Amino acid sequence: MALGSNTKFYETPNHPYQGERIADESNLLGRYGLKNKEELWRAQSELRGYRREARKLLGSTEGTDLEAEEFLARLKRYGILNEQDQLDDVLSLDVTDVLERRLQTVVYRKGYANTPEQARQFIVHGHIELDDARVTRPSMKVDVAVESSVGFDENSSLSDELHPERAEAQE
Repeated sequence: MALGSNTKFYETPNHPYQGERIADESNLLGRYGLKNKEELWRAQSELRGYRREARKLLGSTEGTDLEAEEFLARLKRYGILNEQDQLDDVLSLDVTDVLERRLQTVVYRKGYANTPEQARQFIVHGHIELDDARVTRPSMKVDVAVESSVGFDENSSLSDELHPERAEAQE
């Protein structure tokens, strides 16, 4: 793939005007503070890729145990699967399992922001760090191992617990 190509990393819905699907998408956009439906479609495409890979590994019989273990280890590292989950559990995953692992959602769930939208703003404005490095991508997937290192950047004005934007979260 050439640099600067117009390849998109998501698939749009086959039928653009389905009321129930549009209502479900709008609900997810509000619940996770997504900027637009493209972000949701990216997560759905990522989930489709996981399911496709799981079906491929379940269907093949020749020595793919190592591939299956690596695939499962990756999903467990991201926190998309639990430790006891198996390959066929990938097929029952929901898009919310993928959305829950976004940095934006992790920041909101940890109580650093009052709303998912505010969490997104804190990240984009450079107030959040992960593993002692400033991160400005709300869509970044957070490994379970580094989730505890999510916090405010020490140089950020929001690192002060008395900051007015943080006061509401503590009440």
